[in-house]
Amino acid sequence: MEITDLIREKADIIELASQYTNLRQRGKRWFGLCPFHSEKTPSFTVDPEKKLYHCFGCGAGGDIFTLIMEKEKMSFWEAIKFLCQKYNIPLPEKSLEKSKINEETEELYRIHDHALKFFRKCLISTSEGKRALDYLIKRGIKKETIEFFKIGYAPKSWNSLYSYLIKQNIKPESIEKAGLIIPSQKGEGFYDRFRGRIIFPIFNLLGKVIAFGGRTVYDDEPKYLNSPETPIYSKGNSLYGLNWSKDYIRENKEAILVEGYMDLISLYQSGIKNVVASLGTSLTTSQLSLLQRFTKRVCVNYDSDQAGQSATLRSISLCLEKGLEVKISLLPEGYDPDSFVKEKGKDEYLNYIKDNNIPGFEFLCSSMMKSRNLDLPQEKSQLLRELVEIISKVPDNIVRSEYIKKLSEYFDIHESEIREIIKFGADKVFTEFDKEEFLPAEKRLLQIILEKKEIAEKIIPYININDIRGLKSERIFEKILNNFNNNKGLSIGLLKEEIDSSLISSIVQSMIVNQCEPSLEEAMDCLNTLKRLSLEKKLKEIQREINKLEKEGNSHKLNAYLELKQKIMKDLLALCETK
Repeated sequence: MEITDLIREKADIIELASQYTNLRQRGKRWFGLCPFHSEKTPSFTVDPEKKLYHCFGCGAGGDIFTLIMEKEKMSFWEAIKFLCQKYNIPLPEKSLEKSKINEETEELYRIHDHALKFFRKCLISTSEGKRALDYLIKRGIKKETIEFFKIGYAPKSWNSLYSYLIKQNIKPESIEKAGLIIPSQKGEGFYDRFRGRIIFPIFNLLGKVIAFGGRTVYDDEPKYLNSPETPIYSKGNSLYGLNWSKDYIRENKEAILVEGYMDLISLYQSGIKNVVASLGTSLTTSQLSLLQRFTKRVCVNYDSDQAGQSATLRSISLCLEKGLEVKISLLPEGYDPDSFVKEKGKDEYLNYIKDNNIPGFEFLCSSMMKSRNLDLPQEKSQLLRELVEIISKVPDNIVRSEYIKKLSEYFDIHESEIREIIKFGADKVFTEFDKEEFLPAEKRLLQIILEKKEIAEKIIPYININDIRGLKSERIFEKILNNFNNNKGLSIGLLKEEIDSSLISSIVQSMIVNQCEPSLEEAMDCLNTLKRLSLEKKLKEIQREINKLEKEGNSHKLNAYLELKQKIMKDLLALCETK
């Protein structure tokens, strides 16, 4: 029996959940106030038979492992160790080997912890650090705020951090892997990456330091310097401040998105805590997936300069693609969130962004139309196609239809013409895959795999990743297949470390609500349904290409596509005959 199965067998999810909230039994399930967000009416439910929990208010959900991971700020393997100790379960050799795989990661966390202590001490206890401290206080940052955000200082010397870490018995190659030192160009030794800079530590959602950002106090270039990509840090997958603000974002049901460290710190200090920063980089879909775990609404409040406006436009298209409700708030010229809230205060800032915001799509259209000469038919056509390409990626059919209506008004053309562009001119072809977050067959197959190990072991070998391309759960299936093929197990907790929690939560909710006993036959039916949809989608794409080649008179390519069409139709027929 695998260690995760052994823990599930012995662990009591009611006992574990009761550490964080008071539960009362109603029928087979237990209910209480959600430990993940503030509420007055209980919406948190625990199923002791399935050993799952779900909040119908904020959407949090998972199993015994995710519960411990979220509440105790642990990784999956730390949660396993925690539960083994709690229930006196010895860790088998196999699991110990798996733990060793994470030793490099844990070593990098340890190095960053040591570095943070060093930077903190340099800010508070050195004469050189006083210059940085005075700068922060002059910028209106209070001492308690400096302590809360664990801001530090890197001395303006070549190797002070390196020397300190070596004294902690850390190897130079490990420090280099952490991105804190750079090899000397002379070929010998190393020098510190951060020198003469105020240090802003960057944390992951579990509250562990994974990187640093440094702001010069000596007018060196660049003004801001960040840690490089490391095994524990990818700037495109991280949002500054989310470890502190995630609960406030859930509570406010909205995130304010700003650009930099000081913007976030100043807003948070003023009492505006539902705020995150994109680390001064171009926003990415991975960052939005992370944010989407806590809210569906985003207010973008970037700087009003040219760079900020370009970043704003990019953020809109990404938010629309992710299905987020996005609005844009531009502050008066010359202000950024940091300066505005310090000069005018919390209430005026909140009132301003409330009264002066524009729906994202409207802002996008307006900005792009201003930059084109719409009297020229070619430019008008090109702009329309660019906007159609953006809205074609909106996952919600109803929202997409509303945007089509708006485009028809802006460009004074009929909606049907826009739909024709989407149908024949956009790369995306809408199919059953796009109709909802999960297809019924897709969701049920995941439920069965995660709930019944004995069925999962029989059905997974039949799953081909190409049959589930385009599904909302594609990444979940990829992770399941990878874990299964590498004997890593099928725990929800293990999935949660790499998969968007909103997707996992939706599956868990269905698992709690659905009381039907699953079977291998039902799982196979679900898989065949997904295979059929995949083949039908391919068939439509092939037919579209055939129509195009017939018009062009390209007989050579046409024959190849006709053969491919015949093969897909045979596969479809064979699939139907197996039912």
